[in-house]
Amino acid sequence: MKTNTKTYFVLPLLLIGFIFAGNAQIRKRTSKTTTTTTRTVTKSTPNRVSSKKVVYKTPKKKVTAVRSVPNKRVVKYKGQNYYYANNRFYAPSRGRYIPIAPKIGFRINTLPVGHKRVRFNNHIYFTIGGTFYAEVGNEYEVVEPEIGTIIYELPDDYEKVTIDGQTYYEYANILYEKVQVDGTRAYEIVGIIDME
Repeated sequence: MKTNTKTYFVLPLLLIGFIFAGNAQIRKRTSKTTTTTTRTVTKSTPNRVSSKKVVYKTPKKKVTAVRSVPNKRVVKYKGQNYYYANNRFYAPSRGRYIPIAPKIGFRINTLPVGHKRVRFNNHIYFTIGGTFYAEVGNEYEVVEPEIGTIIYELPDDYEKVTIDGQTYYEYANILYEKVQVDGTRAYEIVGIIDME
């Protein structure tokens, strides 16, 4: 009789334990996590800068021309023909083609493969290789990004520059500064170079 009583007493306890364990595994987590980005500003940022104030670490950049651009698409801009192929823009020069940083206003029909989406101040940019696009109708136009926009990789052809003794990274007249975002290295757009 004592054995039957123990069995009747232990069995309900086991069942209750399984029910609570099952419910604990089914319950959804309802807590939300908020990521806060902190950045310490230790120097003044340039915003818009005259090209006369910019000093490049490498005074002359090596330019590699190619003989042909396969499957190129013509991009007309201010009465001049440029070419687009393999996610790059080219300008004709002495019977060859020179890769160039795209000018503000260039338009393409399809975003390049591997582009990233960047949101800043209620604007959505699409970026790849240091080029920022915005959707205009059913095309994508090369645009100047807003100061403060954060990216996590510099373009391949960036250059180091100094302005008033401070070092920045430059590509396509956009100035970047290295920052930390939630413990990760990032680059903030801090200025635009005005060509003079």
